[in-house]
Amino acid sequence: MASPHVGSDQAPFMGEPNSTSTTKDDPSDNSTAPPTLPPLPPRPSVSLVEPHHKKKQKRVFRVFRSVFRSFPIITPMCKLPIIHSTLPEGHRVVAGSRITGTLFGYRKGRVSLSIQEAPKCLPTLVLELAIQTFVLQKEMTAGMVRIALECEKRSEKDKMKLLDEPLWTMYCNGKKSGYGVKRDATEEDLHIMELLKAVSMGAGVLPGNLDDEGPDGELAYVRAHFERVVGSKDSETLYMLSPDGNNGPELSIFFVRI
Repeated sequence: MASPHVGSDQAPFMGEPNSTSTTKDDPSDNSTAPPTLPPLPPRPSVSLVEPHHKKKQKRVFRVFRSVFRSFPIITPMCKLPIIHSTLPEGHRVVAGSRITGTLFGYRKGRVSLSIQEAPKCLPTLVLELAIQTFVLQKEMTAGMVRIALECEKRSEKDKMKLLDEPLWTMYCNGKKSGYGVKRDATEEDLHIMELLKAVSMGAGVLPGNLDDEGPDGELAYVRAHFERVVGSKDSETLYMLSPDGNNGPELSIFFVRI
């Protein structure tokens, strides 16, 4: 049997003449029929579910994100009041207030905060913070981190829920670090939440995008339960619950409209 010629039975490219093919009038010769390609594997879907109390999604001002994320991280001093661990009078813990919070980011990139009703749920809030990941890691090593997010009050006709505010001025342990921006969850955000779906509390690293981040492309994360405390319609606080009691780092995140 003679050895076949490579490419002799392949279909030509679109618009390219085929000198070796038989005429189209011969239905018995299927040598010119294009090969049947196997179907593409289905794209993996995100299995995260909607939270029980789904909030109405509001339009995110993308111009804020593109402008303010490019601002440099600045560190002027700001005198913030000392915040005690006990709840001030008039503050209350709302029903079903234990939520899942995840801080994540590339070492040389900025940290993002994801809030979920539970690890298996889609995020109800994703906030890009004005602090680099390695800086936050150093602050948490010291054992106490206070993140304050402030925004201006709106007129009555423009008022929205506190956590729907798109832009925040951020302070970390009394130092102004820039601006936090609310954004829609990206495909990468959802992929990270999917990978961490079985993690209720913990810290570690995930393989990142080496093409974009280079050799330091590992993505660090910290996940924990947070207690949500509502002071008023203009103030809320998230207190991280440490599984080690008082031995772990203490982290609180304050949302204030002033």
